[in-house]
Amino acid sequence: MKISFVVPAYNEQTLLIGSLTAIREEIDRTGLKLGEEAEIIVVNNASTDNTRQVALAVEGVRVVDEPRKGLVQARWSGFENSTGALIANIDADTVIPPGWLAEVLRQFGRSTALVGLSGPYVYYGVPKKVNVVVACYYRLAWLAYVFNHYVLNVGAMLQGGNFVVKRSAMLKLGNPDLRFSFYGEDTDMANRLAKVGKVKFTFRLPARSSGRRLVGEGVFTIGVRYTMNFFWATFRKKPFTEDWQDIREA
Repeated sequence: MKISFVVPAYNEQTLLIGSLTAIREEIDRTGLKLGEEAEIIVVNNASTDNTRQVALAVEGVRVVDEPRKGLVQARWSGFENSTGALIANIDADTVIPPGWLAEVLRQFGRSTALVGLSGPYVYYGVPKKVNVVVACYYRLAWLAYVFNHYVLNVGAMLQGGNFVVKRSAMLKLGNPDLRFSFYGEDTDMANRLAKVGKVKFTFRLPARSSGRRLVGEGVFTIGVRYTMNFFWATFRKKPFTEDWQDIREA
């Protein structure tokens, strides 16, 4: 199965190169041919810095310009311009580790019913104790997902910026709900995908991500905000938080 990496980027000239380099290395490590069996698409989401130039400097990367600012709009634009049977949604500050792609191909290869796959974040640029708290949060979130899915028969779980979906399933969903411009977009996607196939969250698919938002807004604040948006998107079908703050490196 050909895999398309879609990387939304708004003013990400500092961290984007790390994300793209990791993707290129993982494609090479797995033995896939770039262009034939894998592709990398950066969605330049109304950036005002050198994001576009940084992306084009990486061999094999294709840039798509999306002037409508918003994470959902950027992901959808990337999907429309992709050609893979699998769409890997990776954020511009996310670094996939060795073995990530092999695990994705293994999971989709063993289950034809699987339409969505995701894993947790391990944050860099933060104290170790922050990742201990985050690990506990993920496990509580997973328990909430299990209860919702298997007891209440509703909902699913994806980590935005570290998830893979099947093109065939995406085509069945239709246009995205543009109310989810940032917060809750991954939960909304998971809930919609769960209606057409199996959505799996596994701790075997971690990725490293910048802890800048945790540092900038506080671990407790972010934890509460993401929790509220998870439940709002699951049960009320709308985001709890409509506005967001763009936190970038100086």
